[in-house]
Amino acid sequence: FPGALGDDDREGVQDQPATELGGPAVRVLDPAAPGFAADVAVRRAVAAVGFAAPGTETGAAGPTTRDAALVELPVDSLDEERDRTANGRRISALVEMPGEGAVASGMALRVDDVAEIAGIATLPSARRRGLGAAVTAALAHRLLDDGTNLIFLSAGSEEIARIYLRVGFRRIGTACIAEPAPATL
Repeated sequence: FPGALGDDDREGVQDQPATELGGPAVRVLDPAAPGFAADVAVRRAVAAVGFAAPGTETGAAGPTTRDAALVELPVDSLDEERDRTANGRRISALVEMPGEGAVASGMALRVDDVAEIAGIATLPSARRRGLGAAVTAALAHRLLDDGTNLIFLSAGSEEIARIYLRVGFRRIGTACIAEPAPATL
């Protein structure tokens, strides 16, 4: 499911922020914030835990598993993340819930007026609450507000594709991964 949004699709994206609809608050990471390094580390930990259990089904992995997956970033990686975020080439976002901390994350990678939304992940214990959709919609709104003309993403399954369709993306094709046949001797 490669999906896309363009200027013509702006009105198709969830029009109201999730919080106005009674949904979760999505926080976009600020490269100038004192906690930026911790925010990036937790975004990566949420993604690692979320992608380790693909799909949309709920599961046991939650904040404790996320905390065990936290890794301090090397200085050069953090500097690169801060630079790309400061110049608008990367936008990262988190959803934090009371008593749970960060439970969903995602990012967008932008070059000129084209961007990809990627790495949308929700801890299995927090799934089926609309958190991935909220992150996706918030990133899409931010990109469109910043002048992005084309936003694309890829879904790992049909059930995930349905989430992106509900957010306002439209299907533009089907992608697959090809591997060479094993060598025979």
